[in-house]
Amino acid sequence: MKFRIKSFTQLWAISIAFASASFASANELVTGAGSSFIAPVLYKWSASYNTENGTKINYQSTGSGAGIKQIEGKIVDFGASDMPLKLSDLDSKGLFQFPAIIGGIVIITNIQGISQGQLILNAKIIAEIYSGQIKNWNDKRIADLNPHVTLPNKNIIVVYRSDASGTTYNFTYFLERATTGIWKAGTGTAVSWPSGITGVGGKGNEGITTMVKRAPGSIGYVEYAYAMQNKLAWARLQNADGNTVPQIDAKDFKDEKKVSEAFQQSFQAAALHADWEKSPGMYVLLANQKGSLSWPITASTFILIHKNQMNPKIGSEVLKFFHYAFTKGSGSAKSLDYIPIPENTYKLIQKKWASDIKSDKDKSPLWK
Repeated sequence: MKFRIKSFTQLWAISIAFASASFASANELVTGAGSSFIAPVLYKWSASYNTENGTKINYQSTGSGAGIKQIEGKIVDFGASDMPLKLSDLDSKGLFQFPAIIGGIVIITNIQGISQGQLILNAKIIAEIYSGQIKNWNDKRIADLNPHVTLPNKNIIVVYRSDASGTTYNFTYFLERATTGIWKAGTGTAVSWPSGITGVGGKGNEGITTMVKRAPGSIGYVEYAYAMQNKLAWARLQNADGNTVPQIDAKDFKDEKKVSEAFQQSFQAAALHADWEKSPGMYVLLANQKGSLSWPITASTFILIHKNQMNPKIGSEVLKFFHYAFTKGSGSAKSLDYIPIPENTYKLIQKKWASDIKSDKDKSPLWK
């Protein structure tokens, strides 16, 4: 039987499946599913963790919605979602959540003659594009914001997530919060995209990346690493303070190091507003934060695990893995332009692990 490997994610899953079939008796196998936002860095963490500790982490980039369903159903050992659950939902499902990484959602385009950083957009224009009010790239509203760019007379193809997605949740949360009366489809992991758009759906950040690469005239929204790794044109955005970010000179748009530094500065500025300790269930959304440098579509991925662990050994391995990610994975995170969780936040998470995550059998804590 012949089959074709379509993506890095599929290749990873296949390689892990073969590995686990051969060595599951010798090493622990931890399973996880969900957010494609965190996938690039989680793959790096799991590979290095396996090398150092022998434990295999089989993570499937299924989208946040599927990740939530799979951890609720105890199909996987941990779920990952860019949409945090409220405390009442966590309590009713017997789940605990904690933030694992901070990153940014960027707007990518495929417009002939326009490359990285040249296009400037704001929340109003993005909302008008995704609601079908702006249908052409040389629309006056876009042109007025970009007098330095020659915009083509070409229809806009709107690319959106076809699966239940935490990236979509943060993107639509941004559109709803940052505009008044324009974005009417609401906030959600899945929304009814307005009928007035010419659009196409893609599964996962991988799917949107592929669609935008293939479709001239298209626009999409993805986690930053997907845009950079695929050399896609990204747009600068106006934030809640009215400033254009990231703040970088036009001559440096193609300098990967300077672009990376500028975006990290912008993500970090938004992350400063996260108050994990005072937020019930550590529920924090980082989109549309104030601040002169803040990236307007900053987001965090949350890890979901059951408070009462039926298999304490595997539950302990999940916590050990994320302890490793927090204490030794900062370099990998920064190399992909994520912002690591601050040390004081990680110490808070450890305390919550010790008090909230227990063996279902004898109620003893898994983290000591």
